[in-house]
Amino acid sequence: MLINFTLENWMSFKEPVTFSMVASKALRHGNRVPRVNKYPVRILPIAALYGGNASGKSNFFKALGFAKQLVVDGVKPDATIAVEPFRLDDVHPAKPTSMHFELLIDETIYEFSFTLNKTEILEEKLVKITSVKETELYRRIQGQQPVWAPMLGNRELLKFIFQSTRKNQLFLTTSVALNLSHFRPVYDWFRDTLELIAPDARFEPFELFFNEDHPLYTAMNEMLMQLDTGIRRLGGEALPLPEEWKAELNAIVTEDRAWRMRADQQDLRLIVTRRNGELVAKKLVAYHQKTDGQEIKFEMSMESDGTRRVIDLLPAFVSMADTRPAKVYVIDEIDRSLHTHLTRALLEKYLSTCSSQSRSQMLMTTHDMLLMDQNLLRRDEMWITERDMDGSSTLLSFNDYKDIRDNEDIRKSYLQGRFGGVPRILPRILPDDCVVPSARQTKGNT
Repeated sequence: MLINFTLENWMSFKEPVTFSMVASKALRHGNRVPRVNKYPVRILPIAALYGGNASGKSNFFKALGFAKQLVVDGVKPDATIAVEPFRLDDVHPAKPTSMHFELLIDETIYEFSFTLNKTEILEEKLVKITSVKETELYRRIQGQQPVWAPMLGNRELLKFIFQSTRKNQLFLTTSVALNLSHFRPVYDWFRDTLELIAPDARFEPFELFFNEDHPLYTAMNEMLMQLDTGIRRLGGEALPLPEEWKAELNAIVTEDRAWRMRADQQDLRLIVTRRNGELVAKKLVAYHQKTDGQEIKFEMSMESDGTRRVIDLLPAFVSMADTRPAKVYVIDEIDRSLHTHLTRALLEKYLSTCSSQSRSQMLMTTHDMLLMDQNLLRRDEMWITERDMDGSSTLLSFNDYKDIRDNEDIRKSYLQGRFGGVPRILPRILPDDCVVPSARQTKGNT
């Protein structure tokens, strides 16, 4: 689970800001807030980020994506690091960027942080926190000898891995690549637990809809019907592979590794596997019910954009309700192409499965005001991104406003600008000498 995330000098976030999933002492919806018995902390299962356009919501999402790619994929030799510092003054483009994560992994808390610029990692640190002590596993600072905890043992191996770590690479990434298991839980959290879904991205495991034996297959198809999509079920249909694809696919598809693809023009979702040495391709199709009760097949391109968005998100929502394994989903613009009632139904379905023992989380950015409801979300689960006059972003929780009542319509107060985070519409955006033709003048001339 994500406990806290602090970032500094990343895109529009100039000064340090901290996003926290630590629950306040509020009792509202307390029965669905996960508890960690070893630590005096409760961690929220959900958070929503609101804010005007260009306020920083997507930049927050991109920061998590950057960190995941840096940890999991690393940086190629001699390549620059794809860091994006604040650019609206003359100082911060030359300053380093910092990110700090506090994570709950297998009931143990880890603090992982790094500071870097476009050419090198300037500082990196990993701390392990148990209920009885705090141990700095390693600390790496540019130009200094690294520091390792005695519990790691084999200092010669650690020294070798440190010397093998390029200046543009995280020590964490190199150590895992060289089979050092001490830091593997943190690496695996970024690789396997943190899932990012962009507004125009497709959720990868759509092949779950192909396998009737998968434990989530029935649940996903039942939800499709409940959400009024008109789809009775999804499934896979065999598809011949073009000969020009086979040579490349033969090299990358193994018996235990599938290959996914999407063709945007047709919204073709294809999965290629190998069975008994042969390549097998299936595409995702939808089945509707005819008036006579029989099924009829629809290509995905025939479905509405909203229905396809539901299909993209369903594996995430259904798997969050399943405790094996726990995931942290971050969805940018969750409400894109979705009716507000449908979005709320998805959230209510997820929240109904949360309990004190839950370990999955969902973070989302949204403009959907009907979700800004204390009957749905706690105040500490709702955040605002605000762009200051200098172009920098700030991040505030509704819980920071002490005068909000439990029965208050916070949506109304937000839209009135009481909390910030709404667009500042200029009273006049056209030059004084610009003449706007009337509707009568333009009628018939379009």
